[in-house]
Amino acid sequence: MSSDHLVCGVDEAGRGPLAGPVYAAAVILDSRRPIAGLADSKSLSASRRLALADQIRGRALAWAIASASVAEIDAINILQASLLAMRRAVEQLRIAPGEVLVDGNQCPLIEYPVRAVVKGDCTIPSISAASILAKTARDAEMLRLHQIYPQYGLDRHKGYPTPAHLAALRQHGVGEIHRRSYAPIRRLLAA
Repeated sequence: MSSDHLVCGVDEAGRGPLAGPVYAAAVILDSRRPIAGLADSKSLSASRRLALADQIRGRALAWAIASASVAEIDAINILQASLLAMRRAVEQLRIAPGEVLVDGNQCPLIEYPVRAVVKGDCTIPSISAASILAKTARDAEMLRLHQIYPQYGLDRHKGYPTPAHLAALRQHGVGEIHRRSYAPIRRLLAA
């Protein structure tokens, strides 16, 4: 299989939350070792995502996970930070892809032919695989951050702007893990 036939799927996780980094993954699947049940990570249970993530890491020809920090998100905005995390993931692959397919309608600046595919995480297995790796990696990071900042309940909402998270922010204040460029955080800091 020459590298010009290798398709890399790319997706991100964590654009909407108020806390934590944004993650991206890049995956080149092995057509000789298919993985059953790949789907958009948001449609899968947490236990199913973890099981599939293990299979992806074990069977893919290549995979990589990268992130962009809260400071980077606040400095360059969430879209640019997501694209940066995607570029970092693709650049970490140990095999050069022939084409990169990115979920959504924006492409990172990378050295390979790249194409955006709207709803690609539902239709293209390598993008589904990337969405699963990005989501499980981000969830693991949010559980790690929960050990340091238990007052925010990150283990339950993973940093999303749930009523419980917003109530915790009002009670305990904004932490260094929070994205100051996001409107709910800006409002709390201004109050």
